[in-house]
Amino acid sequence: MSLTRRHFCSCLACHTATLLLARNLSAQPSTGTPTRPNVAGIDHDRILSAADHALTQPPAPLTTLPSPNSPGSPHDYYSEPGTFTAHRDALLSLAHIVPALTAAYVLTKEERYAKHAAAHLHAWFVAPDTSMTPNLEYAQVVPPAKTGRPEGLVEAVHLAEVAQSLQFLSNSDALSPEDGVTTVKWFTGYLDWLNSSRTAGLARDMHDHNGSSWLLQAAACARLNLKDDSPLTTLRHQFRSTTLRAQISFDGTFARELTTPNPYRNSLFNLDMLAGCCELLSTRFESVWDYELQDGPGMRIAIAKLYPFIADRRSWPYRADAKFFNELPLRRPALLFAARVYSRPEYAETWRTLPADTSNPELDRTFPIRQPLLWVTRPHP
Repeated sequence: MSLTRRHFCSCLACHTATLLLARNLSAQPSTGTPTRPNVAGIDHDRILSAADHALTQPPAPLTTLPSPNSPGSPHDYYSEPGTFTAHRDALLSLAHIVPALTAAYVLTKEERYAKHAAAHLHAWFVAPDTSMTPNLEYAQVVPPAKTGRPEGLVEAVHLAEVAQSLQFLSNSDALSPEDGVTTVKWFTGYLDWLNSSRTAGLARDMHDHNGSSWLLQAAACARLNLKDDSPLTTLRHQFRSTTLRAQISFDGTFARELTTPNPYRNSLFNLDMLAGCCELLSTRFESVWDYELQDGPGMRIAIAKLYPFIADRRSWPYRADAKFFNELPLRRPALLFAARVYSRPEYAETWRTLPADTSNPELDRTFPIRQPLLWVTRPHP
């Protein structure tokens, strides 16, 4: 059939309309799937609000916060329970700022976010005059003791998400190659301390959230060196052979957390940290989420046990927390991760409907992952 002018124009109009429709559809934010919600779309406004606030915050490394009782140098982290908490609070602030800026950079590709995150990393981990010593040897010192307690290690659990941010910032022009290498070297040094310090070793061997904190921090540090899988292999073995048996009871509860003054809060805190460990330790070929003991449960059972109590706090059958019980559960990242791994849409829906943030400092300290976008997005090489 010959192509007439009318037929050509008609085809051109249809083709143009198709292109415009496709462009409009592609511009619409994807809602994701029932088990893999679109975190970028759900958290878009929240991320940008937090990042815009973070842009106004200058770096405040430890050297700007003198600790008169510290036996270490101005570069050493120091805290006393209930007395000196400035270093703890500064580290928590860093863990708010850098991940929020990084998540905003992932969303927008605007270098201003990455540039400000890089400035904080430079002050904390690179600059000789202000960088932090890569250990927590003086965390939770109880005078007259001169060294910290293993329970102090949990104060740095938020460093895991700072380490997670590095994978994305390394692709920006804002983080110089030199600063990137030096920052990774800092986390490598911190991993060495986690593996060699007696204080850190005692935290590692605790059968509760303190042990989970050690594992999450070690996994986040080890994940930065993808050229050497041996540290991650060691941690996977520990998770399978020690963590599951020591932490998860036959019914899926965390027995050690149930005896604490805040059993609900600490159970959720522990669940989030172990879920973060599963994300960091899993590969395309091996899922740590599927590890189960022959005579006991794994993460699948722990999530299934705690899920009803997250969906409805009133169904919690154990002792209520001594403080802030009614302000929980908040939006637990463990639910999001488990929904994706175990194909459970109810986990994802509950995660989506819960409050994402808290203004309560005490609860905030037991919320180890604030920017799940950085955990469900694969960094571009």
